[in-house]
Parts: sequence; structure tokens; C-alpha cells
Amino acid sequence: MADHAILAGKRVLLVIAGGIAAYKSLELIRRLRERGVTVRAVLTEAGARFVTPLSVQALTEDTVYRDLWSLTDESEMGHIRLSREADLLVVAPATANLLARMAAGMADDLAATVLLATDKPVLVAPAMNVRMWQHAATQANMTLLESRGVLRVGPNDGVMACNEFGPGRMAEPMEIVDAIAGFFAEAAHRPLAGRRAIVTSGPTHEPIDPVRYIANRSSGRQGHAIAAALAKLGAAVTLVSGPTRLPDPAGCRVTHIETAREMLAACEAALPADIAVCAAAVADWRVDGAGDRKLKKDGGGPPALALTENPDILATLSRPGERRPALVVGFAAETGDVLAYATAKRARKGCDWIVANDVSPGTGTFGGSDNTVHLIRADGMESWPTMAKDAVAARLAEAVAEHFTKDFKAK
Repeated sequence: MADHAILAGKRVLLVIAGGIAAYKSLELIRRLRERGVTVRAVLTEAGARFVTPLSVQALTEDTVYRDLWSLTDESEMGHIRLSREADLLVVAPATANLLARMAAGMADDLAATVLLATDKPVLVAPAMNVRMWQHAATQANMTLLESRGVLRVGPNDGVMACNEFGPGRMAEPMEIVDAIAGFFAEAAHRPLAGRRAIVTSGPTHEPIDPVRYIANRSSGRQGHAIAAALAKLGAAVTLVSGPTRLPDPAGCRVTHIETAREMLAACEAALPADIAVCAAAVADWRVDGAGDRKLKKDGGGPPALALTENPDILATLSRPGERRPALVVGFAAETGDVLAYATAKRARKGCDWIVANDVSPGTGTFGGSDNTVHLIRADGMESWPTMAKDAVAARLAEAVAEHFTKDFKAK
């Protein structure tokens, strides 16, 4: 359970939507107020059919905001200020309808407009019938919202008001309080706040003609996870991503590219930066003079493709100079003699660290969910156990944060 002391002085905007679980929102307000949280509430028209504005106002000791078109509310507060004068927005209950409107970016009432206009984090507590929760549309909406950085607590399994059993019950008020405290505790641990980071991810596609290209098997999972982990620790992250099937990680500025030359240009445009992590699997070569028309099979044998070397992004970012990031981290994906090749690559490229991993057939690293890496620095090497790529990213981000903390103390 998170330490509730961190809640003192925090500001929460609570959106109460129309579901039977809305009665729990009254208890949630009371529990938050007991812990020193200032609670302001937005009550939807449907929500007011389950709990009264008077009850909400009595517990929050503040105005209850309901109408997008209220001349009084808009003149005194306004939905823009309302959406931003909080540390966290909490939607409890979050109905299937409101989740769908959030996912679609609708602004058809005050609650949806506030949620669209906010620049603050959002935590939802879903509550609905089990079949509504399990419906493909709701699951797709929730997945989309989470990919945008929306946080979730619940739903729980249990008996519904409709006498059905399964997932769909709104989390209990104290569970939501714990989730809110956990959010603020995590947000307080932001050792990279004020640092700028560039992360490259995914493959590059080097055109042969308008329909064919040279590429590799990189999924981008590791690079995207690193970008998200650095952002979670407070860094302002620019992710330069080759073509992947992954959603953009929350909290990152993302530049989508296709070729190595486009990736280098995007990285240079993101400078200056404190950190550069080159996790992309950049194609070493491209076709010299790619055709502007599709190459035809005419019975004369395969065409001769003349290759030319692509720019070396890691070496370019590692080059000494005023715009060199303070910490440059490269990746070495090898199929044999991993440590020897990676150590030599660190020296050759001029980067500070190399993260080495074995991508030989059978390891499942390229495109897989797990990774086994070795972190090579000037002062030695660490071999990490096999773990999920998200866990590798979190551990690497913590190592980056520790590097800058030590560097700051040394000065």
C-alpha cells in the first residue's frame, strides 16, 4: 500500500459519470479529504441521476460543475482552467460510454471537454456490466487510452447490480486512494527532470524501388520501452522511430522516419540533448540510386544492386563537440562473440556505454518480448539476467539517472 502522507496538499478533479457505482464516489471524496486532498467535482447529467449535486458539494465543500454551457461556471472558472488546475484527474465511475467518448476525443459535455482539454494525467476506474467491459469495443477503447498514458485502477470481479458475476465492478474507494497515492509517489521519483533525451527505435527501410526495400527484423519494442522509461523518470524524450507496429509511448515527442538518413536528420534536429540512446537497428547499407519505378522481372536474371554505406548515427552523435550529448548509449546486436564485438564497437564509435545482446537464431530477441543484455562501460561490464524488455528499459533508465546523480554530486 502506498504511503498516504504524500496526498496532503494535492488537488484532484473527480469526474463522476452515470453508473450505479457512482455512490462509491461519495466515499472516495470523503477518504481523499481525510488525507488532505482538495477535491473538485464534475458531475455528468447521468451521474446526477445516481448521486445528488448537493451530496457532492457537501463533501467537497466546493462548487459542483455540471453544465458546459453555464454562464456562471464558465465566467468564474471555465472548462480550460477547470481541466488544468488539478494535479490529477480521476474518473470514477468511468462508464463504457465515457471511455468511448474519451477514446474518440469527443467534447460533447463538460466531463468529456475537461478530459480533452487537460494537460494533466488521468486515472480511470471503469465500472460497467461484465459483457460491456469484455466487449471488443470497450477493450479497444481502453487499450487506446492506456497507450496515450491514461492510468487505470480496476475493474474488480464481483456480483453486479444486474446480478451477473465477473469483471466490471468499480474498484473500492480505498483501492482508488491507494492508486492515487501510488501515482504521486511514482511522480515524485523523477531524477531525470530537466534532462533532454533522444532515443532511436525500430528498423529503417531503405528503398530499392517504390515498392521494395531493405530492412531487418527489429520490432522496436526495446527502443520504445526505453523512451517510455526515461520519460517516466522525468526526461523530455524525443523518440525517433523507424516503421513499427507499436503505439507511440506516452509522454514522448515522436518523429516517424523510414530511412537511416532521415533518422540522422531527426536526431540532429533534436539536439542539444543530455542523453542519446541509439537502440534502433539501422540498416548499414542502402541502394545507390534507388529506382523511381518498380523493377520488372523480365527473364534476364535479378538486377544488380549497387550498395552504398549509410551514415553512422551512433558515431555521429558520439563525436566530440559542443552538441554531443553528455551520455551516449549504443546497442550492439550480435550473433556471436557478443562481448568482444560490443567492446570493440564502443571504442570504435566513441560512445560512453554499449548495451550488447545476442540476436542469433533461437534467442527470440528480435521481435520477442524478452531480452538478455550486457551493459559495457569504460569501468567494466554488467551481465543482466533475462527479463522482459520493459524491465530492461526500466533498469537502463535507472542506470542513466544514477550516472547523472553521481556526476552532479562529483561537481
